[in-house]
Amino acid sequence: MIWDSLILFLKIMLINIILSGDNAVVIAMACKNLPVSQRKQAIWWGTFGAIALRLLLTLVAVTVLSIPYIQALGSVFLLWIAVKLLIDDGDHSDIRGASTLGKAIWTIIVADLVMSLDNVLAIAATAQNNVGMVILGITLSIPLIIWGSTVVMKLLNRFPILVYLGAAILGYTAGDMFASDEKMQMYVLHDLPEWIIPIGATLIVIVAGLIKKMSHKHDDASTTT
Repeated sequence: MIWDSLILFLKIMLINIILSGDNAVVIAMACKNLPVSQRKQAIWWGTFGAIALRLLLTLVAVTVLSIPYIQALGSVFLLWIAVKLLIDDGDHSDIRGASTLGKAIWTIIVADLVMSLDNVLAIAATAQNNVGMVILGITLSIPLIIWGSTVVMKLLNRFPILVYLGAAILGYTAGDMFASDEKMQMYVLHDLPEWIIPIGATLIVIVAGLIKKMSHKHDDASTTT
């Protein structure tokens, strides 16, 4: 029981850190035009609002994802999130610096909301209805994202396997969600072993990431020649 809770906690932490890695960039860009004295206020209040909203949405998602059909639909979106994690270039050039403290706080909250929809779905799907673990995982990972964002991004760049691991967890979770939907079991899966769907979803994610990586190498080779 303790090991299961620990593994679940580590999954939530890893997913939240990987999917939130770019949020620190958004915070920095939103505050870049503010006086130095106001930057910390914008970061604190903006982050506090973003955390509260993210927790609320995640708790709602945990409940909603237990509904048949919606659970299956959520699994499809989660699979896309997993694939997007490995193929997205993460361009945030459209985030502009705010001119006032209030605007900076609002920009941080709105940008985090838009960017964190994938976090909300991924964590809600992984949480297995364990609300306490959701709150603990998000609360503890947020400070790490804000104050340790530089270290986190260096680790992810140095060890890409961590990103692949996070994407694989999401892919497996998406497949497991689909296979656990009672309506999908009744009308789609029939007597098909449940483990085939999570494994298949994981392979789809990993293959998509590898294809993207090989295409990048091909583009780089074409540029240098």
